Amino acid sequence: MNKNAAAYGESDARRDLVCALRSAERLGLAEGVCNHFSLAVPDKPGQFLINPQGLHWSEVTPADLVIVDGDGKHVSGRHTVEPTAFFIHGCIHRANPRAQCVLHTHMPYATALCIVEGGELAWASQNALRFHGRTAYDYEYNGLALSNDEGDRMAAKLRDADVLFLANHGVIVSGPGVAYAFDDLYYLERACMLQVLAHGTGRPLRLVPEKIAAQTRAQMDAERRQSELHLAALQRILDRDQPGWRG
Repeated sequence: MNKNAAAYGESDARRDLVCALRSAERLGLAEGVCNHFSLAVPDKPGQFLINPQGLHWSEVTPADLVIVDGDGKHVSGRHTVEPTAFFIHGCIHRANPRAQCVLHTHMPYATALCIVEGGELAWASQNALRFHGRTAYDYEYNGLALSNDEGDRMAAKLRDADVLFLANHGVIVSGPGVAYAFDDLYYLERACMLQVLAHGTGRPLRLVPEKIAAQTRAQMDAERRQSELHLAALQRILDRDQPGWRG
């Protein structure tokens, strides 16, 4: 990423995470007051920011975000955190240093693949190819994630992946920061939408050969500045349409 790590502080992290939350709501990726986005706090190892329980994503401001640690301890913030958020996000942040940003949603098209037998992302659209070699699947559903065992199991499946499809549940997208993770979340839903719509035609998918899929993924990896530009554009849109979102 192009940001100077020394210059990127907690206030920047709070701004970026709130931008992701509000933008996800605008794009139809949120669900009520459920689901959670988290981000490691700069210069505070083992601590992460997360959206509070009970607030709609469209009303969250940077000051509303809560800081917790990987063991589920409330470090600071005036709000509480939804219980499953501790077990999902805490376990992933603790187990995987690459996962600086962890986004969990029940967004409709990606979740549609999670509720059909054998549902997996197919290498059929250009949007899907950015995830070639980056996805994992949890085919076991055990109810709400209310234990470290469940969180640890999810974290283990994400160890060598950036995207985890949760059977009968939803998806988790992780990345080195908000820009990369949110951009992936957006394009993951677009890829899943295309796949679901294509299946609705009753015609077989036109799959991209593995060699070309891997080549295209590498090309996209080299263009990740687009992710930072996307986040910057979303912040400008919020400045225009939702003045006051920065708090």
